[in-house]
Amino acid sequence: MCGIIGVIQEKGEVAPFIHQALRRLEYRGYDSVGITTLDTSRLFTKKDKGKIDEVHQMLNLDDLPGSIGIGHTRWATHGIPSMYNSHPHFDCNDEIAVVHNGVIDNFLELREDLIKKGHTFKSETDTEILPHLIEDFMNDGRSLKEALKMTTSLIEGTYAVVVMSTREPDKMVATRDGNPLVIGRQDKTSYVSSDIPAFLPVTNNMILLLDGELATLTIDGIDIEKLHNGQKVARETIKISWTADQAQKGGFPHFMLKEIHEQPDAIKGTLRLRPEIIEGAAKLISNADNLFFLAMGTSGHAAVAGKHMFASLGGVLPIVELASDFQDSVYDVITENDLVLAITQSGETTDTIMAAKYAKRLGARIVAVTNVVGSSITRLADHTIITQAGPEIGVAATKTFMVQLTSLAQLALALGELTAHQDPEIIAIKRSALEKMPKIVSRVIATEEEHARHYARLYYASPSMLFLGRGISIATACEGALKLKEIAYNHAEGYSAGESKHGPIALVQDNYPVIFVAPNDETRTRLIGNIMEMKARGASIVSVLEEGDGEIQSLSDSVFSIPRGVEPEFSVMPYIVPLQLFSYYMATLKGYDPDKPRNLAKSVTVL
Repeated sequence: MCGIIGVIQEKGEVAPFIHQALRRLEYRGYDSVGITTLDTSRLFTKKDKGKIDEVHQMLNLDDLPGSIGIGHTRWATHGIPSMYNSHPHFDCNDEIAVVHNGVIDNFLELREDLIKKGHTFKSETDTEILPHLIEDFMNDGRSLKEALKMTTSLIEGTYAVVVMSTREPDKMVATRDGNPLVIGRQDKTSYVSSDIPAFLPVTNNMILLLDGELATLTIDGIDIEKLHNGQKVARETIKISWTADQAQKGGFPHFMLKEIHEQPDAIKGTLRLRPEIIEGAAKLISNADNLFFLAMGTSGHAAVAGKHMFASLGGVLPIVELASDFQDSVYDVITENDLVLAITQSGETTDTIMAAKYAKRLGARIVAVTNVVGSSITRLADHTIITQAGPEIGVAATKTFMVQLTSLAQLALALGELTAHQDPEIIAIKRSALEKMPKIVSRVIATEEEHARHYARLYYASPSMLFLGRGISIATACEGALKLKEIAYNHAEGYSAGESKHGPIALVQDNYPVIFVAPNDETRTRLIGNIMEMKARGASIVSVLEEGDGEIQSLSDSVFSIPRGVEPEFSVMPYIVPLQLFSYYMATLKGYDPDKPRNLAKSVTVL
């Protein structure tokens, strides 16, 4: 979850760059921050709990000497947010500095052994065992690189680690297993980070570090080798098409709002994926006996919508599973004739990675839908669809959800052609409708943003809300409720409107807000009955409806209007937009930062 940056440059102070890089990584964790630099054979450190700007105001993170340094922004796993638990962490003599992302499962056992040897610990973290282990190996005559190798042979769990030492002040070393690290190179400067935006303003050339590899970074270049045997690795540089401006706010008050507004372009980009990418995945799916969708959170809601698309257009009914519970649900009843579609915006979601690895061990094929080139899921998959959202900095997913839906829609259409489940004329009509989606979403943003701001003022004091839909709109309702929970900290439940009578209706009393997702599809008549049930109990009805639907509008206290003619299979795409905006304005009205919701991080890399 945490953000890591390491930089070694030929001359000049490196701390200001690391500070700014950490700000670009703060979506990965923001309960504490720290920077350590190396100068004249001494480590200099500033770190504390709090958001980066708060800590900088207290400590001035730019004021550290040295041209080599590491930095970290933390999402707490072991130990409360505090100065002592903040990274970097050090050995007994403050000669070795480490930043780490991941979880070391056997840290208590290793920590106990180190204490018996005389090591002193200052934090509650699992990370702090790393510099002490490295210290032991270096005291035995090992180089920094060899000491890190030996350390990784002892630890169990997941990690991305960057280390530097006063004993070898001309380099830093990095390794990973289960957590991302990317490397950049520009002139006489080397960079390593947990994500591309950290160094994107200076270079868009990226080198991937894979699991089980170790990189040595100097001002002269980068060497990569296999951890287990030291074999040299030649790795091609990937040019990232994102610009630095894409990773900045561009005049918007928050990344989340910027990214909501970027959704039409993100859809356009994903619609331009090469046809063979979509067709190749569709062929694999059509040949499978069973199809499993694995995802979590917002990606899970995309999977629910995708299930409807695949069934309606492609004649294939996927089994949608929470990735976290997959292994505990299928009892090894998977074969080489089955296929898993793994959906993860970051490509690093540990729950999804572990579930896909489990399925692969049983022989299943893997198709991945992700937004990040070279992420862990892409190396695990037999076939990958890279969505075209560009960087998404806001923790609450918006445009990555939209491009996942776009990819699934394209897959469903391609599958429909392969299976002949739908007449070619219908597939052509649906495909034409999908091509119009960028304009439709753009229009919804333009017409409904002010309504979202107004309804936020109207309902912001409500402590609880229900979001209801039927059919594919259950995915919209669940995603709308999730957004409100994530950034405005409201209790909100996304439910099937049909199931609402079986429990949730007990919550409803006078003025209780119930939000209905009400497209003009085959569920509309039944949904009207659910609206009447809630209205009879005093609920305030907010409806996301088709423009001109006078019947539902007459039953509603507040409405969001969506242009007419949206194909039912694609309705989630425009109908979620007002709910994204509503959640955003609810959060800002309450004084919360929607880009950095508490307890959450962009990429969930712990189980």
